[in-house]
Amino acid sequence: MKCRFKKRKSSSYSRDVMPCCSSSSSKSKLPLPLPLPLPIFGLVSKERPWPRKERHCLYYSTDCDKTALINNFQKRGWHKVPAFDGEWNLYWACAQNCRYIFGVDHPYRMRSDQIINHFPNSMELSRKDLLIKNIKRYRKDLERKGDALAMTHPNSTKLGVGGTRYMYLDIIPMTFVLPADYNLFVEQFHKNPASTWIVKPSDKSQGVGIYLINKLSKLKRFAYEARTFYPHFHRDTCVISKYIDNPLLIGGKKFDLRLYVLVTSFNPIKAYLYNEGFCRFCTQRYDQTEIDNVFMHLTNVSIQKNNKEYNTIHGGKWSMQNLWLYLDSIRGEGVSKKLSCRISETIRHSLDAVAPVMANDRHCFEVYGYDIIIDNNLKPWLIEINTSPSIHSTTKNDCTLKTRLIDNVLDVVIPPSGMPDERWSKTPSQDSLRNFTLITPIQLPKTPNSCQSSTPLTEAGGTGPLTDNYYYRKHKSIINRLAGGALPALAVSKAASKFLLPSGTSALMRPMVQSHIRKATESKKLSQKSKLKSKSAMKRGIGAALSKRVS
Repeated sequence: MKCRFKKRKSSSYSRDVMPCCSSSSSKSKLPLPLPLPLPIFGLVSKERPWPRKERHCLYYSTDCDKTALINNFQKRGWHKVPAFDGEWNLYWACAQNCRYIFGVDHPYRMRSDQIINHFPNSMELSRKDLLIKNIKRYRKDLERKGDALAMTHPNSTKLGVGGTRYMYLDIIPMTFVLPADYNLFVEQFHKNPASTWIVKPSDKSQGVGIYLINKLSKLKRFAYEARTFYPHFHRDTCVISKYIDNPLLIGGKKFDLRLYVLVTSFNPIKAYLYNEGFCRFCTQRYDQTEIDNVFMHLTNVSIQKNNKEYNTIHGGKWSMQNLWLYLDSIRGEGVSKKLSCRISETIRHSLDAVAPVMANDRHCFEVYGYDIIIDNNLKPWLIEINTSPSIHSTTKNDCTLKTRLIDNVLDVVIPPSGMPDERWSKTPSQDSLRNFTLITPIQLPKTPNSCQSSTPLTEAGGTGPLTDNYYYRKHKSIINRLAGGALPALAVSKAASKFLLPSGTSALMRPMVQSHIRKATESKKLSQKSKLKSKSAMKRGIGAALSKRVS
């Protein structure tokens, strides 16, 4: 008896069946069909496109059943489906599952009506060693291009915590990757043996494995590994950063900021800063000498909640609105606005640093948790970036904040039609943004009231300081305006330094500016005198001619 399946050679089903077995039994001659490929985590095989169905509601799936997420999904009338059946339109996944979905070993693609909450290689921001590498490359690229953002202080300037002479790119403390940069770290440590450093694992979070050192003897393991280090085989890396020993204290306690940044695209960069972040306080008063006490140095809630003095009512958290009000009342009105501007610039620099290496998929968006610390000079420092910031709520205010955050995120990433669409331009309306503020590209200011500098202190190639003549030629019109009183009635030196220099660096360039203003003033006076002389000579000549005519 011939197999009826073999006769239908033109059938599409015949491609999915196995050849007949060579057996005398008629049952054994029946073909065994191959199993159909099942969609993995909502993905669809390229050979078998997912059937398009008209949908009247949005389906979601999530790996973390947190109150802030579920409440927002249910409030919008969305239906929950399992992640593996492929029916979802929005998948709030953990970073590991997202990397699995976009892995090169899986020949699948997402539908046009699906979005996911992580970019494929978001570890370029979250891993501390990769973040340091990207920021250092970003600095070198700008300096090679002669970009004004790569301006540096004069060589006579004492290096600060950042360890660089950059004016605007000094956004992270001096950092080395161990064990690869162990010898460079030792060389820097011997320059100031009394300094304190903080060691962090590259791929850990919630304060796990973090400790402070002030002696090289605590790094013997890295000293041995530095001699036998193979980058391709060694994965247990750490970063060691110069400890910011002069943090801004409130009530004698150290704190840092947790800010939320939503990124919908890296090419071009479309990023939004959430206005309702919070401060995380330590439970014990700050003392620089006690480096072994984590309750006064590390602000992570997962660590502070183990202390007896932890307050479960407010959770050691303070809203950003309270911080701005405190700073304006203590440091002067308008301080909070300047600090907020600097924080936005720090965040933008970090995004610009990783943009060239990020895989920009139109199905992706991501909410990053930025940890930023402020020193006593009100300078923000980037500590780390979390790709999966905690949505767990420890207090009522915390629950309210994170619920509003997720609600606002969904308003921004879902198109006005109510269904995800990869062809959407990802340009939300102002009503959808609400508490989100667009992080604009950093541009050098052209107004005297701005806090940034508009003049590069190095030549286009970044070879060294500029000469006075170059500086004068570059800003001849500005200096002449200052000398001629074109700007408001301020002290000339102050007006010039504010116009040309960022806050904290005006004293460095003030003598140069004053010398140029003096030169411009003298040249203007000479030109005025010459004009007066020419006018008086003309008058005398006209008078003599008239007298001759009269006579």
